[in-house]
Amino acid sequence: MSEASPELSNPRAPRAVAARRLASRPFRAKQRLFLAEGPQAVREAADLDGVLVELFATGEAAERYGEILAAAGKQGSKITIATPELLASLSETVTPQGLIGVCRFLDVPLESFLAARAPKLVALLAHVRDPGNAGTVIRCADAAGADLVIVTSESVDVYNPKAVRASAGSLFHVPVAVGVSAQEAVDMLRAAELRVLAADGGGAADLDDELDAGRLAAPTCWMFGNEAWGLPEALLALADEAVRVPIHGRAESLNLATAAAVCLYSSARAQR
Repeated sequence: MSEASPELSNPRAPRAVAARRLASRPFRAKQRLFLAEGPQAVREAADLDGVLVELFATGEAAERYGEILAAAGKQGSKITIATPELLASLSETVTPQGLIGVCRFLDVPLESFLAARAPKLVALLAHVRDPGNAGTVIRCADAAGADLVIVTSESVDVYNPKAVRASAGSLFHVPVAVGVSAQEAVDMLRAAELRVLAADGGGAADLDDELDAGRLAAPTCWMFGNEAWGLPEALLALADEAVRVPIHGRAESLNLATAAAVCLYSSARAQR
């Protein structure tokens, strides 16, 4: 196990300053590093080769989560014991849990991924702007057994701290591709013989009918739109079909993450 450094207390220490700057998207992109906070996310990062660069931990957290520090040490991660005050200066949560990891980016090139694998279930996030929603959809996709999540260049940064927290560790499980437009993604997915379905409250097709007819058993990409206005006509036109989740009660609609979970699990059921 790597030796932990002496307790770090100075928030102006170069390593603390560098970690704090990862709250900024441009700095994350330049360094290709991001912060993962809490035992769940850090545990997942420590299980992957070469992902966890440095682990900041309070003395109390180091004792409570000794197995995580041991796993980080086996990976060669630098382990820094820090004061609760310093951890709080790196955290964006109200009650920090005492563990913050500096991690390398995880995204995969879409074209290379599709050349190497034949995905059956893909989630495409187009114009999703809320980091909490993006992270939650990644978590739903992971739970449903999706092979890939694509986050378009018009969407929020998946390495935003709130998105990382909302993914509850799933960012470390399911491959994620970023930096492509919805048009580019759809073109590549069609070339890979996936059917592209747009989740849309006003869609002409009904999700239950699609499931009952067996059409969801085919390799499928679900495209999800903006939280407030959904998918604009230009993006709906890219899809093979616009599909609505049936509302049997009096609710006006479903929120993005809930609709994504219903759609992805419907496909997972059909494909299994």
